[in-house]
Amino acid sequence: MQKALLTRFLRYVQSDTQSDPENPASPSTRGQRQLAMALQQELTALGFSDVFLSDSGCLYAKVPATVSGTPVIGFLAHLDTAPDFSGAGVKPQIIPDYQGQVIPLGDTEQLSPEQFPELLHYLGKTLITTDGTTLLGADDKAGIAEIVTAMHYLLQHPEIPHGEISLCFTPDEEIGRGIQGFDHARFGAQWAYTIDGGPIGELQFENFNGATAVVTAHGNACHPGSAFGIMVNAMTMACRFHAKMPLNDTPEHSCGYEGFFHLVSMEGSTEEAKLVYIIRDFDKQQFAQRKQWLQDLVAKYNDELSSGSLKVVITDSYFNMKEAVMPTPYIIDIAQRAMELAGVSPDVKPIRGGTDGAHLSSQGLPCPNLFTGGHNFHGKHEFVCLESMEKAVDVIINIAKLTTQRYA
Repeated sequence: MQKALLTRFLRYVQSDTQSDPENPASPSTRGQRQLAMALQQELTALGFSDVFLSDSGCLYAKVPATVSGTPVIGFLAHLDTAPDFSGAGVKPQIIPDYQGQVIPLGDTEQLSPEQFPELLHYLGKTLITTDGTTLLGADDKAGIAEIVTAMHYLLQHPEIPHGEISLCFTPDEEIGRGIQGFDHARFGAQWAYTIDGGPIGELQFENFNGATAVVTAHGNACHPGSAFGIMVNAMTMACRFHAKMPLNDTPEHSCGYEGFFHLVSMEGSTEEAKLVYIIRDFDKQQFAQRKQWLQDLVAKYNDELSSGSLKVVITDSYFNMKEAVMPTPYIIDIAQRAMELAGVSPDVKPIRGGTDGAHLSSQGLPCPNLFTGGHNFHGKHEFVCLESMEKAVDVIINIAKLTTQRYA
């Protein structure tokens, strides 16, 4: 199983599937559809049923039940990699029997236990890294490889009792649009799990409430030689506004259950400038307060201006899945027991981000998140442990078995 898992993963990461937030199409990039089409062919050849690629780029498939009376469950992973760092021309490095050494990533980068002490958890294990010029793509091609490998194993072993299992590989998760075209009726599961987490043992059923705020400064452009009393520089307005934002209420100063404001981009000219923030908080009330606080700050800034103006538009992105998952605690119990049977200690922690599962949970499909075995996602220091990936496969198979046992 390890060889098949590794082969799949190394093949999948060769596809450049970075999503593009500026493109409204779904999927937002050609590479995602190409990977989905390749997976469609692979799943069909392996004997999966109801393999279907939608116009929006969602790839569905099913594993038929071997017993009756068990609810349909599902597993999901996403096709895209993050826009933050290049995913083109990925050249994975395989480090067998890791012994705690510094791992060179090309000529200028490295993976050092001094900077990344979690490396020392993997002594004697096989690590897969980047070459320092791209991300790796374990987020979430490791998840895809693990799901396909686990489901193929079940197809090869019809003596294992399990209910019908539904799969979906979605596009554009990294830009918050992963389930825009998701077909709940086609998927047909009562609950599901995204395989999109990090280190071994992660089990997550809480995530940020998230929103995007676009603050637009409207100024007045004119020739600088005749600007006196006329020009209003929107970029200056935007910079002064940002200076009023809380200095330490940011991602780099927060952890655990702490929320933040994060300036993700800024652009502009004398006439108009835009600041794009993301707003995050686990607590629903505090999330609402953050949004109101930003609106109030814009209003106050406008009151202080003698010319020019600011406008803010806030759009909710996703919500904490906890409220949707907690009424079905048995799906968490099944995941925890599945890990324990695989020799994995469950590590329950909140997601400081969002997943397709957060969107699906808010739409009535409870969907916790499980580990892939990866670290340092979205950058050149990304790596994954092959043995952790194997454990993820075992956990997925165990979930299928345990679900059947619960309803036997």
